Amino acid sequence: MNMKQAIFSLVFLLAATWAHAQLTLDECQRGAQANYPLVRQYGLIEKAREYDLSNAGKGYLPQFSLSGKATYQSDITELPVEIPGVNIKTAPKDQYQVMLELKQNIWDGGEIRSRKEQVKASSDVDREKLNVDMYALTERVNQVYFGILLLDEQLRQNQLFLEDLERTHKQISSYIENGIASQSDLDAVSVEQLNTRQKRIELTSSRQAYLSMLALLTGEEMPAGISLQKPVPEWDIPVIANNRPELIWFDAQNGRLQVQEEALKTQLMPRFGLFVQGAYGNPGLNMLKNEFSPYYVAGVRLSWNFGSLYTLRTDRRVIAANRQLLDSNRDVFLFNTRLQATQQGSAVESVRRQMADDDEIIRLRTSIRKASEAKVANGTMTVTDMLRDMTSENLARQTKALHEVQLLMNMYQLKYTTNN
Repeated sequence: MNMKQAIFSLVFLLAATWAHAQLTLDECQRGAQANYPLVRQYGLIEKAREYDLSNAGKGYLPQFSLSGKATYQSDITELPVEIPGVNIKTAPKDQYQVMLELKQNIWDGGEIRSRKEQVKASSDVDREKLNVDMYALTERVNQVYFGILLLDEQLRQNQLFLEDLERTHKQISSYIENGIASQSDLDAVSVEQLNTRQKRIELTSSRQAYLSMLALLTGEEMPAGISLQKPVPEWDIPVIANNRPELIWFDAQNGRLQVQEEALKTQLMPRFGLFVQGAYGNPGLNMLKNEFSPYYVAGVRLSWNFGSLYTLRTDRRVIAANRQLLDSNRDVFLFNTRLQATQQGSAVESVRRQMADDDEIIRLRTSIRKASEAKVANGTMTVTDMLRDMTSENLARQTKALHEVQLLMNMYQLKYTTNN
């Protein structure tokens, strides 16, 4: 665990003081970012960048090479005339040589500089791709976090409904004593209580499963009693600018293509350098001396390779095709995110319009339920009908709670889609 993760863990533990702690969405997002295994790749990308740049820069250093050869040739050079009394030596047919060569680059046509630029461009692409992958984690945390908030609201409404049923159970018991209700009416309330308790067990189990997922994402323990703070967005909807990290990733890829295109020019440039060769062989520089001897050669060297002209046009076309493909991918991404943002913006407005009537629906359902209780007390309505009205009131309250969480979830989903 690095220092950043250790500090976050300490803050996380202090902030979420277990059973009565309130955990925020921002804390969960930071915890997930610090805990996700991909985060370690940032350091690896930077190290690889440093190593590759260091290697590329070493092209300016003197280059040493050692070579050796042994040859046998079928014929040798001889003088076409013979001089009486003079023995003219010839080079041996078998020749041997061991050579140490030192080369110093003076000008390489910009190849080393271009190689460094390509290393930087590739490193930028890798880093921005990692940013994209890390950003996707935000959506996963949002889904789990708001899923827990929704379950918390359902559990709260479930508890309120249980309390109402308990109160109703006592009322029906007293009605039985007064001869207003029967045992079957009490049994109907008991069945509703059992169903509601079963639903609570189901909701509690689901909440624990979601807490386990959140614990895996953040790398921290999540006790059953921990509570999540409902976020209050500081922005009003929309949205128009798109600040997703994918766009920066596309820009980085385009920058790499530009560097690759510039690198093609270096292949057409001449190379100029110095060299020193020290050798030991038979024959040496004196081809007519059949014996091993040391020697050296020093000088300047100019080389100009025109072979890249054959592929230059094709290489440029390949880069152009890759750029068109990149532009197409960017346009597709922008289109999809624009479509998603439009749909999510409409969903937010839809939930807002529905929420405008939630309180009135609850008020009316409460009024109906109270009237039903009065009718049961007067013996003009069955308990079963009253329970139906109680259930309808409970559903109305659950719907309002659902709309509140849905609104937040849709707003944060819209925020994720545009990174605003």
